[in-house]
Amino acid sequence: MRRPIAVAVLTLALAACAGHAAPLAIASGSQQGPAETMPSLAPMLERVLPAVVSIAVRGTVAMEQNPLLQDPFFRRFFGSPDLPQERAFEAIGSGVIVDAAQGIVITNAHIVEDADELTVTLGTGEQLAATKLGADPETDIAVLKVETDGVELTALPLGDSSKLRVGDIVVAVGNPFGLEQTATSGIVSALGRTGLGIEGYEDFIQTDASINPGNSGGALVNLRGELVGINTAILAPSGGNIGIGFAIPVAIVQGVMTQLVEHGEVRRGQLGVVVQDLTPALAEALGAQAREGAVVTQVLAGSPAEQAGIRVGDVIVSVDGQAIRNSSELRNRIGLMAIDQQVTLGIQRDGKPLTVTPTLARAQQRQIDGGQMDKRLAGALFEAATGRPQEGLVAVAEVAPGSPAYQLGLRPGDRITSVNRRQVENLEQFGQLVKQAGDTILLGVNRRGTPLLLAVQ
Repeated sequence: MRRPIAVAVLTLALAACAGHAAPLAIASGSQQGPAETMPSLAPMLERVLPAVVSIAVRGTVAMEQNPLLQDPFFRRFFGSPDLPQERAFEAIGSGVIVDAAQGIVITNAHIVEDADELTVTLGTGEQLAATKLGADPETDIAVLKVETDGVELTALPLGDSSKLRVGDIVVAVGNPFGLEQTATSGIVSALGRTGLGIEGYEDFIQTDASINPGNSGGALVNLRGELVGINTAILAPSGGNIGIGFAIPVAIVQGVMTQLVEHGEVRRGQLGVVVQDLTPALAEALGAQAREGAVVTQVLAGSPAEQAGIRVGDVIVSVDGQAIRNSSELRNRIGLMAIDQQVTLGIQRDGKPLTVTPTLARAQQRQIDGGQMDKRLAGALFEAATGRPQEGLVAVAEVAPGSPAYQLGLRPGDRITSVNRRQVENLEQFGQLVKQAGDTILLGVNRRGTPLLLAVQ
């Protein structure tokens, strides 16, 4: 049995790799003759460093409370102090300026989570206020916009991560341990790393360029000084850097960034299939000529897959002409595509090749974290429910003891019937109503047939 891999997500930047390795730049020392020139990355880094910034985060997070201390009976007879419900925190990470004119900065979503105040520090020491345009925890990408106040910014050009090769030289730039403008070099150790359980969608660049706490959100550049990845995590069984770091390819970053800037969220398309890896035994049983791919085990009713004629037992071998090795690759490719985008799938059915072109639809959200909608609902997990609207079409699946949602009075099994007297029709609409509610949220709750009203202030 394989032992699980321990992965540490950093609070700062990692490093990425380069496209086709260009010749090393040659820099002459001030007291050296032409015959004594030494290879150096300095000329390239002089262009890169101004685009890599430090990000300071301030915010508050809910504190876990002992459920016993919240019990009215216990408090009445034994008394207990009023404990703080939240605690303030400060963190620091790295980011990359990718659009100087618009003040757009890319970083990791885990860095800016729960942030109330964001400050970007340039390499010159100038500090600029920033706002979060959007974040996507599934890929760990966040987009910030800085208020330049007339300050001139330098952006990092985007490279082509699809052209990276194992062995290409790359440089990681960030602010490890708060040490600003730090660069470390290495190579691309591997490509297409998945199944690490770090993010929802994984297609990592692996590098041995030193990544340390504080590097998260920083740049991985090639020898041309082009951004090829955003550092996000390290493999750290003992908690420190051992030379195995991971970066999100810029090809993924670009698509996510575009949607976050336009919509403030990633609107992922859905194909509507359940798949598993193709094994030699399955290939033989299905008569498939392919030895790699994703086998369709279920087609959801009314989904784009059903409308395109995909069947159980089909083997998906390519997406838009690019080969698919397994079910994880298919999930990553489809999950990073937008709603209404048409995709060309190469399929083998009974050993014969087929091509289908479904148009992706909006994924049906099945669960939503209360804290993502409003901090006052943190600790509760809501899910879609069936039944009649008056019974509640959104159910409380979980409530963490001592959380803000628990103290509000929400309990597992509660059904949400209304928000500020507007009937809840589905999970997505519930999330919109909560986000639009303002200072006071009045929740209509059905608890085992008994109607309740809970006020969130």
